[in-house]
Amino acid sequence: MTKLADHLTIGQVAERSGVPHTALRFYEDRGLITSERSAGNQRRYPRSVLRRIAFIRAAQRVGLSLEEIHDALSTLPRDHAPTKADWARLSRGWQDELDARIDALQRLRDRLTGCVGCGCLSLRVCGLYNTDDRMAQYGPGARGLKPAAEGGA
Repeated sequence: MTKLADHLTIGQVAERSGVPHTALRFYEDRGLITSERSAGNQRRYPRSVLRRIAFIRAAQRVGLSLEEIHDALSTLPRDHAPTKADWARLSRGWQDELDARIDALQRLRDRLTGCVGCGCLSLRVCGLYNTDDRMAQYGPGARGLKPAAEGGA
């Protein structure tokens, strides 16, 4: 059985992870992953970068920002692949945030269904229509969909 290489080229990482070269460079510029340089100044990634990239992609899919992902990854070891315990610790830290996002999405879904379901299609009587910009005092964004503690109405 042949020994796996300790370091991978950017092409190998792109192929194995399914992430384009440009995204890998972007992740590296943002400090999410790191590489070393060969004698010919080519990027060489430690094999453990594949787990980091999988984590980055999964975290993006659930809506975490790159800043949140960076902060989480900065707590993990850089010299070896993170352990199952490392991943469990990170995921526990995001439970409250993810629960809040799920709650907000469910409220959005329920309100949109109710609005479209009424069939009024009229801006004069629509409950989501913002007559005279009443919500401006609460700041930008879809304030009516946020909990009152966050400035929703």
